[in-house]
Amino acid sequence: MGRPIRLKIGGIAYSVSSSDDEAYIRGLAAELEHKMNRLSKEKPFLSTTMTAVMAALEALDEASKTADENAKLQLEVKRLNEQLACQRLQKDANHRHE
Repeated sequence: MGRPIRLKIGGIAYSVSSSDDEAYIRGLAAELEHKMNRLSKEKPFLSTTMTAVMAALEALDEASKTADENAKLQLEVKRLNEQLACQRLQKDANHRHE
């Protein structure tokens, strides 16, 4: 793994080991803290655990939608590359017949 990184999320201290960059992990923790703070203001009746679960669901939803969009964009890039390759072949064929 990596060295432990001390984080505080939702008022609770955590020690997380990761091989990822510490700044990256701290950024994730800050994003989660922000989501939890927003949710607890919107729904103050939720427990810390419920707020964390809601924040996790929100983050997973965003990640899933981003992954879907990325897959669609990759397909579009592939389609455009194939279209470009066909156009180049047609152009080369036209030059050979001139």
